[in-house]
Amino acid sequence: MSRGFPKPNRMRKQIIVIGGGAAGLMAAVTAAQRGHGVLLLERNEKLGKKLYLTGKGRCNVTNLCSPEVFLRNVARNPKFLYSALHALPPQKLVELLHAFGCPTEEERGRRVYPKSQKASDVTRAFTKKADELGVRVRLHARVQSLSMENGAVTGVTLENGEAIPAQAVIVCTGGVSYPSTGSTGDGYALLVSAGHTVIPPKPALCGLLSGEAWIKDLQGLSLKNVKLTVTNGKKTLYSEIGEMLFTHQGISGPLVLTASSLIAGREDCRLTLDLKPGLSEEQLSVRVLRDIAAAGKKQMISVLRGLYPGDLAPAMARLAGIEAHLPACELTKAARQKLVALTKALPLPVTGPEPIETAVITAGGANVTEFNPSTMESRLVKGLYAAGEVLDVDALTGGFNLHIAFATAYTAAKAAAANEE
Repeated sequence: MSRGFPKPNRMRKQIIVIGGGAAGLMAAVTAAQRGHGVLLLERNEKLGKKLYLTGKGRCNVTNLCSPEVFLRNVARNPKFLYSALHALPPQKLVELLHAFGCPTEEERGRRVYPKSQKASDVTRAFTKKADELGVRVRLHARVQSLSMENGAVTGVTLENGEAIPAQAVIVCTGGVSYPSTGSTGDGYALLVSAGHTVIPPKPALCGLLSGEAWIKDLQGLSLKNVKLTVTNGKKTLYSEIGEMLFTHQGISGPLVLTASSLIAGREDCRLTLDLKPGLSEEQLSVRVLRDIAAAGKKQMISVLRGLYPGDLAPAMARLAGIEAHLPACELTKAARQKLVALTKALPLPVTGPEPIETAVITAGGANVTEFNPSTMESRLVKGLYAAGEVLDVDALTGGFNLHIAFATAYTAAKAAAANEE
């Protein structure tokens, strides 16, 4: 196999794709389908390493919602994605996967997974297609620098000093979460060297840390049908019913992962938990009164165990200042009112996100104002493109982030293949 490109052909451009994840695989295949020579450079020992982790190994490739709903699930810079989402809407991605030999199926919330439930099948489908199209793949090939002349990219230089010429370079290196998969910020350095600015990366779709002992004491407790609300000053950023989990260092679970993306980079956010969202405060007060009356001289802890799951009962007693062994009939009105108020709006003090290395995705990245949203081409360097998580665009859970990677890469590769040298 040739180390770089075969002998140049006047009719074919030589396109380098840096990074063999979701975006890189899509970019390589899309450019090769248009008849150009493509070299895919991957620093790892195999392609699609981070893909294997997505959707808990099942790979939630996209979401079949409308464009409007899709963009409402994008946490940062949704307008930048208009063109990419139009070029590769979710249904078209599904059709491509089917054509590449990876059948899919739709699940709850319009989420799409490979029918086999194996992320490896998505990587395998793209890899097979790339091979059919003659894409050259170099593994263990880490790019050290971009080569540029007269405001245009002219190729790359590898870590071993090897220089490889090209007429277009597409940076698909991901962010800095899960560095074991190769996402260590290489792409940021390359783009900065080309004059681009990078919004400081922050963890998103991650657990949140807390210094509260009572939260850590509830480690392993999962709550369902609770409402998590996030406010920033007088503004409500998020308020949804779902599931969450207490961990040894704070809180996690679906509600918390979404909240973490919405508060990434913000300060002074306040989280509160409604443990009984199906009841108004008045209805809850009536229920507590009824339970207390029925309990009589039984201890308050028995009443609380009827209201809350597991170890949350004694925790709520401590937070409300209620003696667990107090006879229910002796509970004061003030204590009861405090218990009801805490049940409807339990403060969850957090100190920040979990380390970015454990985050599902990276918020921040290359400043999108410096790229053409219709082509993903740099506005600063001709022939230089960026796609996927290396850009400052990220979304909530549900297949949106992976689709963004595929759609921006598809858009970049189409443009790179179409542009005149």
